[in-house]
Amino acid sequence: MIRGKRPILLTTLSCLFATSGFASGEGVSSHAVPLLDFGGGWAITNSMATGWAVSLVLILGVVALLRNPRVIPGRAQAVFEALLEGLRGLLEPIVGKKAFPAIFPLLATFFLFILLQNWMGLLPGVGTVGIEKDGHMVPFVRPFTADFNGTAALAIVSFVAFLLVIFKYAGPRAVLHDWFGNKADKKETPRALYYMLGVIFLLVGLIEVFSVAIRPVTLSVRLFGNVFGGESLLHGTGYFFLFYFMEMLVGLIQALVFTLLSATYIGLICNHEDGGHGAGPDDHKSPAPIPRAR
Repeated sequence: MIRGKRPILLTTLSCLFATSGFASGEGVSSHAVPLLDFGGGWAITNSMATGWAVSLVLILGVVALLRNPRVIPGRAQAVFEALLEGLRGLLEPIVGKKAFPAIFPLLATFFLFILLQNWMGLLPGVGTVGIEKDGHMVPFVRPFTADFNGTAALAIVSFVAFLLVIFKYAGPRAVLHDWFGNKADKKETPRALYYMLGVIFLLVGLIEVFSVAIRPVTLSVRLFGNVFGGESLLHGTGYFFLFYFMEMLVGLIQALVFTLLSATYIGLICNHEDGGHGAGPDDHKSPAPIPRAR
């Protein structure tokens, strides 16, 4: 019986690869392709469909796990709780205890969503199986993070959450002082030098604001470049199995990097030893216990 099924399996795989992009020698497209075009710029792309599908699976999975939680968790609940505890132990020291409860659900969602999307590209047929349209192959499924629009949307959500959290839990005064304030001690610094340093810190603050403003760009480009590069590598090497292990590691690292950077940007302002809501300049003399990142 097993031998009789092998020709059927091989024939099916041959048909799948015959309709794939690498069968025609095409490279991986750098942008998503519309599956349904409604006109006027409105369309449903293959990456959007994948993003919705993974979101639905993630939501249903969490609801199924938390619908009837047990004091003594089962295997699936124990794995999920261990994952959340690991993320909490990693992110809470970075963000700070005050802002952590508000931002942790989003950070955990970022990690799980991006990880699943990155690993979606490793499934057979993802990005390679589709239909011919206008002489080009249109894949049915493509990872959400392999589309720059997708990573840009994630980065914008991260940036908006960053602004909301820092202004709520650190306060406008602390934020402005962190960006433009004079960090020198007025009592121990000569007056002329103190005011000179004030001008310097003001100029440095303008650079800081620019670096903050381009964070959505750097976050989105970093994630898209790594995922799209890995997709192109697998495509160009004929999906050589050894590269699957490397791409699994890259997918995990990129999900972790995006989440850690989002947490770090918040922690740089909110995670001060004595800082809090409405904290003043004197409350921010102690540096955050994490390195400043850009």
